[in-house]
Amino acid sequence: MNVSVYKDALLKKRSELVEGAGLNSLQSSMEHNSGRQGDMADQATGNNEVHIQLRLKQTDAKILQAIDEALVRLDKGAFGLCRDCGEPIAVARLNAIPWTRVCIACKEKQKA
Repeated sequence: MNVSVYKDALLKKRSELVEGAGLNSLQSSMEHNSGRQGDMADQATGNNEVHIQLRLKQTDAKILQAIDEALVRLDKGAFGLCRDCGEPIAVARLNAIPWTRVCIACKEKQKA
């Protein structure tokens, strides 16, 4: 396994999330909505936009944390091993989600 490829992918994704983590769109939505302009439908739409922006920021924060943890695993030599069963995570899964902590079998068990 070429860990430098995964490290590069993790750092690239981390950079994208950090650069996009500015609160400009969230702040703009909140400020626009705080004026209580428009009818109730406009206000509801504004509230919905703020809620969606908050959920996206929470998701980004979780991915950032997972990326940071994956980078630590890379440094410790534990990258690519399932947290739950200890078996190697499939290369295809690591290529798709390099910050994943579990193999596909354990992920499916979590969903069940």
